[in-house]
Amino acid sequence: MITELIDTHCHLEMDAFDDDREKVIKRAEDTHIKYIINAGSDRDGNIKGLELSGKYPNVFSAAGIHPHNSSTLDAQLYNELQEWIKNPQVVAVGEIGLDYHYLHSPKGVQIEAFRKQIALAREADLPIIVHSREAKNDTIRILREEATDVAGVLHCFSGDLEMAKDVMGLGFYISIAGPVTFKNAKELREIAAFIPDDFLLIETDAPYLAPVPMRGKRNEPSFLKYTANAIAAIRGISASDLSRITTLNAMRLFRIGKLHEHGEIVYKIRASLYLNITNKCTNKCGFCVKSRTSYVKGHNLRLEKEPSALQIIKAIKDPKAYKEIVFCGIGEPLLRLDVVKKVSKWIKENGGKVRINTNGQGNLIHGRNILPELLGIVDSISVSLDAEDAKKYEKTCKPTIKGAYAGVISFLKEAVKVIPEVKATVVKVPGINIEKCRKIAEEIGVELRVREFDMVG
Repeated sequence: MITELIDTHCHLEMDAFDDDREKVIKRAEDTHIKYIINAGSDRDGNIKGLELSGKYPNVFSAAGIHPHNSSTLDAQLYNELQEWIKNPQVVAVGEIGLDYHYLHSPKGVQIEAFRKQIALAREADLPIIVHSREAKNDTIRILREEATDVAGVLHCFSGDLEMAKDVMGLGFYISIAGPVTFKNAKELREIAAFIPDDFLLIETDAPYLAPVPMRGKRNEPSFLKYTANAIAAIRGISASDLSRITTLNAMRLFRIGKLHEHGEIVYKIRASLYLNITNKCTNKCGFCVKSRTSYVKGHNLRLEKEPSALQIIKAIKDPKAYKEIVFCGIGEPLLRLDVVKKVSKWIKENGGKVRINTNGQGNLIHGRNILPELLGIVDSISVSLDAEDAKKYEKTCKPTIKGAYAGVISFLKEAVKVIPEVKATVVKVPGINIEKCRKIAEEIGVELRVREFDMVG
């Protein structure tokens, strides 16, 4: 179920909405569209967009000159842009960029306008909304040269996977629009599946590109739900997860709305409930989500204080309501072994299923074999192997405990004696030999699960 969405790019000021603009905005509210960002394209569009954001508190503006109109960006218009972006309802400079499909403005003129507007965004400390069509190389080059200290998004993304990786490497978000629902959009769907949670946004680009089943009609913000549902299905998550992830990302990029300030101790992903019981860990993995964010699937996991067993139990409520309950936050759960045992015992007594995601250093942490203590109260355990030898493990995971890799191997071997289901996991990062890791897992007698860089669960 969709909870709330943000349409990060549309053009409500355009003539297509002249007959029913107010009704369109009301329909958006009725379909859980929390905020709308109206992107300017030309002088008149920017002025009308500012009027809209002044009238409707849930409509924000982006002010900019579209590459089609780059030839109009003279000194007077540039000065007007400088004034417009001072308006508190303006949350970005855009849409700006390059479009080599129609060449309504010459390439050189587009490039100059793009550079100027990036500089404007930098001065105003605003993100940019980038349009790029058939201009991959120049777009990437200019972003690398001009926007290393500017946040932004590639809107209505139409590039290839290589371009997506390049712009995300620069810290830019990727926004997916209605075309992801089109029958011939195989590559875009693959990109929509690949984008890490931290970089994903969605939009309508209304009145253009209405998604299936509304294709061929005038697009509007209320149709965003179709794109959201399609992307959720592509990514194998719930519509609620997708809503939370993309809404959080939009709020952070455009600095709108109020973010959750307190860390969550329980959080739902798909049909499972996850328990975030500590932020401490004995590893400092370079790929760990907490090295770059406090959020997982849109949930804030940065704890102010570690919860007690009773607090966790109260937060779970009904264990039978979930496929499984997983000890997996942004820390190592077995550092709090007593809490894990108390909560797991209660979950099992109340009809639930328990899984622990661990770095496999529990025996080293506690100086004894703790696995027999989990007999009967833990159904499955996932152990982070993460390398094929101790040297690579030290480099990748940076453990604070001596002999950590040998401890992980030993933990896996002991786990299969006690826990009904044991899996080893490895994060797919450069330099790690997945097949060697698979062979190690097979020799121990456990399945190896390969995780993508930001995959949690």
